Amino acid sequence: MAITQAAQELHQPRLRRESYGELIQIDGSEHRWFEGRGEPCTLLVFIDDATSKLMQLRFVPSKSTDSYFEALQVYLETHGCPTAFYSDKHTVFRINKPDAKGGSGMTQFDRALAELNIEIICANSSQAKGRVECANRTLQDRLVKELRLERVCDMEAGNAFLPLFVERFNERFALTPIKSENAHRPLNVKASRLNDILCHREQRYVGEQLTLTYDRKQVILERNELSEKLAGQYVEIHNFADRPMEVRWKGHSIPYGIFSKDQRVSHTAIVENKRLGHRSRSLGK
Repeated sequence: MAITQAAQELHQPRLRRESYGELIQIDGSEHRWFEGRGEPCTLLVFIDDATSKLMQLRFVPSKSTDSYFEALQVYLETHGCPTAFYSDKHTVFRINKPDAKGGSGMTQFDRALAELNIEIICANSSQAKGRVECANRTLQDRLVKELRLERVCDMEAGNAFLPLFVERFNERFALTPIKSENAHRPLNVKASRLNDILCHREQRYVGEQLTLTYDRKQVILERNELSEKLAGQYVEIHNFADRPMEVRWKGHSIPYGIFSKDQRVSHTAIVENKRLGHRSRSLGK
């Protein structure tokens, strides 16, 4: 009896935050959302801790940094910046090998939130993030049924339907917070700056031949007055989800070419960086 009581005390529900926007729980729920009508996918769930209000839902192929960046951008532009996000210890949010050599010790998502002055808190157990866990279970029942009634069969149609579902859900289940103030801060960041924040950024060392390695490829900087000074320096790779990657040094964009073992670099392979890029998101390779 004493052991049972101790276990219950250990997992007592955490008290809600008092203000709307003070803490936003986030999670990805993998499920057959479209049942047999479509492929399984992941639903990203953003829920306010103080009110249990669904802040954002988004169907994505899987949990990934790119998926969370896209969802985060929509969240920030819609609601502003919350005080903190609350997540599990998925590799998007936490580096699970603290003894790994190199790197900043932060994930790309951590780094982006730090630049936006938003705290990220990683829960130590599923019970600790009970609000979003409970929402996931409810959605796997209620949302699945509504998607069936609407004959939604894929992520594109699902994402078009979600705003209406969220509105109806919140009208029925959202609570009134203890304090009336909104803890969200305005997003005082220009669109171009936000794009630079919500991308993969890594530093790379430039060799004597003005080459560097990224994503198992050799990147060759075009020789010009600026790049000639970069041998022995570090440049920063900006790898975007929706446009070509850029190589930058102190704010300057450096044209480059890419050499692979399957082809030689020709004059036409050295192009302006805005016309060349890739979608890979491998970190530290």
